[in-house]
Amino acid sequence: MPHKAADIITEVLHAAGVRRIYGVVGDSLNGLTESMRSRGDIEWVHVRHEETAAFAAGAEAHLTGELAVCAGSCGPGNLHLINGLFDAHRSRVPVLAIAAQIPSTEIGRGYFQETHPDNLFKECSHYCELVSNPQQLPGVLETAVRAAIGKKGVAVVVIPGDIALANYDAPISQPEGLKIHVPTVLPRDPELDRLAALLNKSERTTILCGRGCRGAHGEVIALAERLKAPIVHALGGKEYIEHNNPYNVGMTGFIGFSSGYTAMLACDTLLMLGTDFPYRQFYPTDSKIAQIDIRPESLGRRAPLDIGLVGDVKASVGALLPRIDEKSDTSHLSDSLKNYAKAREGLDDLASGKPGRKPIHPQYLAKLVSDLAADDAVFTFDVGTPTVWAARYLAMNGRRRMIGSLVHGSMANALPQAIGAQAAYPDRQVISLSGDGGFAMMMGDVLTLVQQKLPVKIVVFNNSVLGFVALEMKAAGFLETGVDLSNPNFAAVAAAAGIHGVRVEDPGELESALREVLAHDGPALLDVVTNTEEFSMPPKIEAAQVKGFGVWALKAVMNGRGDQLVDLTVSNFLRR
Repeated sequence: MPHKAADIITEVLHAAGVRRIYGVVGDSLNGLTESMRSRGDIEWVHVRHEETAAFAAGAEAHLTGELAVCAGSCGPGNLHLINGLFDAHRSRVPVLAIAAQIPSTEIGRGYFQETHPDNLFKECSHYCELVSNPQQLPGVLETAVRAAIGKKGVAVVVIPGDIALANYDAPISQPEGLKIHVPTVLPRDPELDRLAALLNKSERTTILCGRGCRGAHGEVIALAERLKAPIVHALGGKEYIEHNNPYNVGMTGFIGFSSGYTAMLACDTLLMLGTDFPYRQFYPTDSKIAQIDIRPESLGRRAPLDIGLVGDVKASVGALLPRIDEKSDTSHLSDSLKNYAKAREGLDDLASGKPGRKPIHPQYLAKLVSDLAADDAVFTFDVGTPTVWAARYLAMNGRRRMIGSLVHGSMANALPQAIGAQAAYPDRQVISLSGDGGFAMMMGDVLTLVQQKLPVKIVVFNNSVLGFVALEMKAAGFLETGVDLSNPNFAAVAAAAGIHGVRVEDPGELESALREVLAHDGPALLDVVTNTEEFSMPPKIEAAQVKGFGVWALKAVMNGRGDQLVDLTVSNFLRR
């Protein structure tokens, strides 16, 4: 048969190491899917919604560090990709999207399903181009692959269905010509000397770590040892820096620990490593601040800097270490560790449950998941309160991984990301910590677990409310509106889809039910009815939030919702 342009797509992708594409088929993708079928060495992962395809590809890229691919048919098909692509791009993971287009001769005539994806995806990609002639394809596609890998983000190739089916052949680069080996970036010696002088003068240094510390665990710990510095992490840095870390004092931010916030507030010098932690109100205002980041645009974006260095965290800290004097004063570190022990004890006290004493507290559920999960489990977690519980109760060990929508902040990310994680690592345990609101949004893709034989374990925090939104409303002094969820029995829904489902309402039954679900050979869902009025207190409470909560309490009583105030008080402050 004649060689088609679509065959060039699959040849390039296979040479780049791609072994699966997530998507929903459509006639404008016929060239691509037929080429995949005839080759047999790239799997089509058939999801039920294109948004799932993009999130799944992003999760695979997050775990592997390699290029992952999703595809959508023309018009509404590839339009559905956009939310997951925004998440992947803002998370800086390499994803290529193949966006099919209407017949090339019809573009610009208001044709059925016509959109302009080459314009649409520009904001969430490093590279986005329309292929209007087969001769463009090798150069455009290879450029897209290298842009996604080299710049760590999304690239989009838009190709009309008729162009993909056109007869065309051309040479492509060899695998080694396609692979991008990210260079090591190191600050100049004078810059490292200036940073070392600042840190050597400091009496109370605190280190703040983000996802840029991936692979730099040993170097960061060694630096903390020299400086006698507590280490605070943003959520993106948790999986890379929390484990085997005697200097760990927890997380900061709205869902962090009081100890992390206090360690940053008490320092005279803050060293930011590979983090773009966005919440400016949690930064110290009277301290010197230095920052190392691979992206120049991240330097000084959150707080004024005394020193800013462009470089890899691992290489930069490794080069910095010989310049750092060993400190002897451990008072700042000791105080920070004591604060952390106290904060950790307080959080662990909340992670309890007694048989017969309903409702189940979500902290108890999250801690049990952490305790019972495999040593190399992959956790995904929905935005909202599941992120809070994941941040506070999932224990990292250097082998476990965790994925959320940490920058883009999209609902309904956990199940789609779990699909990508399980497809990439079929033999690892993958657990989706799903909120009831987020799970219901993308619930159709439980069918993907059955069809693709993906043994994902779904744990639903079923509190019948958009919990984090409700808490934000309370803090602002508003009565909750539009946050209640009338949920089905999710275990029964799962069973109807061919998935093992278990529902739990009593804390005394939770551990055995969780063990059953995690041990099940195949996909399984645990529907846990959790406390509707659970608090997740931030480490820093503004006066406006105190006032807002007081206004909410007054409004609740005056509007006949006094029972809600009583439930909140009993379930959070009168536990036994």
